[in-house]
This record gives sequence, structure tokens and C-alpha cells, in this order.
Amino acid sequence: MRDAIRRLFRAALLAADPAAAIRRSLRIEKSRLVVKDPTRNRSPEYFYELGRVRRLIVLGAGKAAPAMAAAVESVLGSRVTAGLAVTKAGRFQGLKRIKILTAGHPIPDRAGCAAAARMVDLVTGLGPDDLVLFLLSGGASALLPFPAEGLTLRDKQRVTDRLLRSGATIEELNAVRKHLSRLKGGQLAARCRPARVVSLILSDVIGSPLEAIGSGPTAPDLTTFNQAIGILKKYRLWSEAPLAVKRYLLAGRRGGRPETPKPGDPLFQGVKNVIIGDNRTAVEGVADQARALGLNGYVLTTKLRGEAREAAKLLGALAREVRESGKPVSRPACLVAGGELTVTVSGRGKGGRCQEMALAAVKEIAGLNGTTLAAIGTDGTDGPTDAAGAVVDDATLFRAARMGLDPDRFLTRNDSYRFFKKLKGLIQTGPTGTNVNDLYLLLIE
Repeated sequence: MRDAIRRLFRAALLAADPAAAIRRSLRIEKSRLVVKDPTRNRSPEYFYELGRVRRLIVLGAGKAAPAMAAAVESVLGSRVTAGLAVTKAGRFQGLKRIKILTAGHPIPDRAGCAAAARMVDLVTGLGPDDLVLFLLSGGASALLPFPAEGLTLRDKQRVTDRLLRSGATIEELNAVRKHLSRLKGGQLAARCRPARVVSLILSDVIGSPLEAIGSGPTAPDLTTFNQAIGILKKYRLWSEAPLAVKRYLLAGRRGGRPETPKPGDPLFQGVKNVIIGDNRTAVEGVADQARALGLNGYVLTTKLRGEAREAAKLLGALAREVRESGKPVSRPACLVAGGELTVTVSGRGKGGRCQEMALAAVKEIAGLNGTTLAAIGTDGTDGPTDAAGAVVDDATLFRAARMGLDPDRFLTRNDSYRFFKKLKGLIQTGPTGTNVNDLYLLLIE
């Protein structure tokens, strides 16, 4: 079953390959650049007469930015006037026209601020005959920090770190980020005016809401200063937020700071946001591969969310149901789900949301013969660790007991990484070059 998990994960990565997604969505037809959404059968196509484009600027941000940029260069070649993309550190090839920079993730750093400033320089002074191609993927929010006037990078680092530990959803985290930034929440699109903008987006957010992916640099923002304040208060972080942050958000609520641009703003008339891949792409790739391996592949959902520990209980219950009733699918079964869970951190251990879910599942599937569960981040990293996730089976609890390891104690400390390292249950892939949420695989012989 562990060999099957490796094959299934490779199938997910192939299905969500950023370069392939770019090539499916971008082509040159005679003298026109044609852009379409490859995730929908009847999506509209957008046409740009290249002979009328004075400058074509390529920008990118996210964990998939290098692969996306390389594919764009392969399609457009010398038509690219200049380009810059920022990503998390890893292995990637150098490009001729598009410069690749690295920055900190998930906590923003000075390298990210420098990259954001260089992007602003590239789009400053563009005209109506210019075209900006923006390549957006998961991780962009942290990789492209540009603090609002009066705020420091340290202010944003503190707020980001506290929210990541609080159990806030990605939508809530990004709502706050957008109101502490000069680029997020449609503000990059505003800086590109009057040039036209096309964003090609690899989604890492459940449901692919444009305003939430990478904090929506080129999309209208539905959130407000008041909501950002409410989120910090909801997670009891308002009192410990930096004074400059509180003053800025309160000034924004009073109208003393400009709101992020909203739907209907004229600036978006020249902007197209196109989804080129998402979690469903990867999940369906897994289900297809499961059937090829002789398993009954079944897609549970691509919208799994909530606390990691609660999701483990759900998958444990499903495993028992499949074994007892053959529903929702008969054995040998591969149930696959996609989404993004949260972890409310109370301990000082090391781990990530996938590893936390797997650790919580140890007791849930204990003794269910032939049952294996894997939780994997499609980007190859789970939290601040070198693991993509973890795998457990019906005998993990027995092996842990034999080694004197109590899963509950490690859960209390949020120390899933060390638990699975001792048991050799970590899934380590290295950076994958893509990012379309997480995968949860439940295999039952």
C-alpha cells in the first residue's frame, strides 16, 4: 500500500503540473496570444494581438512560479520584454528572459520585500499598449510582502506568525494580509494601470476564490478593514498586535486609509484572472491512477477543511464503514480527498497540518487490518518541516507502543514531526514545484 501511495502521489503531481497547465492555457495563434481556462470545458478564450503589444512584462509569485515561468518562456520566447518571479528556495533552472528570485515562506522576509519592490519598478510607467502576464500560485502571500505605509516587515511577520498558529483559515489570514499591504487585494493590478493584465492562477485555496489565492493581487477584494480587525479579535490577537498595525487598521475603518479595490472598480476592466489548475485536477488524477492499480477509486471531496484532528476522526469512521458495509465504495478501496486543514497550536513541538492529521488518525484506524492513511502537501512541504506529510496504518499504534511512544502526548505538544521521524512514517519528497492544497488518501485492502 505504501508503494501504491507513492504512485498515487506521482499521478497527482503529473495532473497538477504547472508547466503543463500553462501550455494548456496559453498558445500563439498566428499573431495572437490566446488565453483560456483549461479546467472548464466551455471557458471563454481571450485574445491579444501581439503586434499591438509594445511591452510584454511577465511577473510571478508562488511555489510554482519557476515552472510556470519556464513554460511561458517556451511559448512566448523573445516576445517577453522583461520578467521577474519570486519563489521559495529550491532547485530550478535559470531562464533567459525572466529572473527568478527566492524569498521566505511562510513568514515573509526582506528578500520578499526586495522582490516586491523590483516588481513595482517593472510595472511603473506602463501604458495602454503594454501587457502584464502575472503567474500566481500558492505561497505568493508570504513571498511577496510589501507593507502598507507606516508598517514594517517586522509588524507583518508578527501578525502572520500569530495567525498561522491560531487556527485561522487561509481566507481569514489573507483578509488581514490584504489590509496590511500595498500589493495584495487587487492593488498590484492598480499599479499596472493603464496596461492590460492577464493572471494565470494555480489555485491552492478550496473553491478557488480569486480574492483569496495568493491574497488576490489582481482580483477585486471582498473584505474590509473592519473584517480584518474582527478576525484578529476572533482569535484573541488584537491586544498583542503591534501598535502600528492596530493604528493602521483603525484608521482604515474610519476612512483614513484607502480600502482595497472592490468588485465593479473600473481598474479591473483591463484585467483577466484565469484559473489554470486546482486541487480537483490533482484529486481526479489520483482517482484515475487508483483505478489503474486495481483499486476502487472514490473522490470524497475537494473541500475538506476544519481542524486536522476532527478530519482524522471522519476518515477513521469512513474506513470502518467501508470495511463493514462496502459504502461509499467496496474494497479494495482508495478514498481520496483534497483541501486544507488547520491546526490550533498550543504546544511547542514541530509539525504541519498533514502530519498532525496523520498523528490524530493513529488511534482511529488502529486494528483495522489492511487500512493505510496518508496526508500529503502537494508542494512537498508541510509546515516548517522538511516533510510533505506522513503515513499511518493499522499497526502504527502497536509499533509506537513497542517503542514507548504515546501518540496523545505528541499531539498535546503538536509534535507530529518527531513522532513520525522516530517511526519512519514521514513522507519526504522535497519541493515538488506545484501547490494545489493537500491530499488525503485512505486505502483499504
